[in-house]
Amino acid sequence: MNYFQKNKKNIIIGVIATLLIAALVALWLQKKVIHSADDIVGVVYPSALSVGDTLLFEDKTQFAKSKRWNFGDGTTSDKNSGIHFYNKPGYYQVSLIVDNKYTKSFPVMVSARSVKQSKDSVKSKTTIEAPVEAMLNENVQFRAVSDATQFAWKFGETGNTDSKEKLAIYSYKKAGDYVVTLYTEESQEPIYHRIKIKPIYNPLEEEEVSVEDSYAKIDNDFKYHLQQIANGNSFNTHYNYLLKTYLCNNENTVVKVNDNKVNNFYMYCAGLQFDKNMVIQTVKVNFDDTQNCVTKVDINQSK
Repeated sequence: MNYFQKNKKNIIIGVIATLLIAALVALWLQKKVIHSADDIVGVVYPSALSVGDTLLFEDKTQFAKSKRWNFGDGTTSDKNSGIHFYNKPGYYQVSLIVDNKYTKSFPVMVSARSVKQSKDSVKSKTTIEAPVEAMLNENVQFRAVSDATQFAWKFGETGNTDSKEKLAIYSYKKAGDYVVTLYTEESQEPIYHRIKIKPIYNPLEEEEVSVEDSYAKIDNDFKYHLQQIANGNSFNTHYNYLLKTYLCNNENTVVKVNDNKVNNFYMYCAGLQFDKNMVIQTVKVNFDDTQNCVTKVDINQSK
């Protein structure tokens, strides 16, 4: 009896074990090392806009060592997030290229901005596009809708000229009611806009209240910031506030929507930007045993 016949059973067991180990290693490599375009986590919003409107882009791909945004109009960016403007109407393919290997595309339709003007009409009156309410330390956008070329903004907090751009971004350091003033070369009279800056709720600074009232305030505060995201206001400001204040920086906190759909916190908020006219009706947060971190968020919403 030769060696193979004598150890046939052990050899077969060894071969099977080797194949199983190789299969497990292949699965591990596929999960941990091998990626595809489907693993890219990027957001481009909105998908339909007019010339001059703000296009928001953000990438949260965990494995990315390098990234490049191609906006389809000859411009690119290496930033994780930011804003972009299109100068001409058309259909664009925004591409996110990760590690010069994986590409994910986002279709964007840019329409011409309608302008109604007769031969005898004068230049259109300058107006201000801006929210009427915002939170303390939030980056608030103020846009001049105007044919003017020179702008001077005073946001009412410093008393100085704070910006000379058509699209200005300002963050208030104190809560209160402010009058924003915009000057252009088209008129001797300035344009005004009123805005209310709300303080950030800090449960540690509140007077003693009942446990029930304390949880209700947290639920309402959570609801407010989610609604701001749904309304198209600054994603980063409201998202990071909730993440740091309540979720202990855990982006994978469970979110349950309408007692049905389950998602993690980041994917829910990213998708919330695309659900126009979404109304957050109620929010109920659930804390861990130490009462320090929210581990689950139950949300009821509708359009």
